[in-house]
Amino acid sequence: MKIYTKTGDRGTTALIGGKRVAKDHVRIEAYGTADELISFLALLRDSDIAPVHKSFILSVQEDLMVISSILAADCGDCTEKLPKLATSEERKLETEIDRLEQELEPLKAFIIPGGDICVSVCHVARTVCRRLERVVLSLHASSKVPGEVLRYINRLSDYLFTLARSVAAEKQVDEIIWKPKLD
Repeated sequence: MKIYTKTGDRGTTALIGGKRVAKDHVRIEAYGTADELISFLALLRDSDIAPVHKSFILSVQEDLMVISSILAADCGDCTEKLPKLATSEERKLETEIDRLEQELEPLKAFIIPGGDICVSVCHVARTVCRRLERVVLSLHASSKVPGEVLRYINRLSDYLFTLARSVAAEKQVDEIIWKPKLD
């Protein structure tokens, strides 16, 4: 299979199912943002973090590949078999968030991202995940997106925030508390 097909040279691309849409279509934006998040998670996984985090992040990347496939399909009767996202994947995130939170001080204020490159990459991934959620909600307004996809993405941003705090604690990096000036 060649990497270039020349079929997109005029600004369109094919979805799973064969339908062609503009490359700036909300569906393309959705799975493109998922791809961006997968890549930021690769950067995080390749960073100096604990092996347990690396393993979990790889499973999240696999889940996001499933989500990308779901978002790239625009057909009610696709001849290709599409992967499904199990609701157990959402629970997997919740279990990991709970595990990480047990080792953290309770959050009492807003945190300014930073303090260590790995912590910062967690926060970048979290903000990309939040953008993915907004784009998927826009897509959902015109074309139904499965509820498990919406819930997973929402829970994933919570996991990435908790992971940032956990990595900061592991690296003994002080969290930067935001102190708003109220004058």
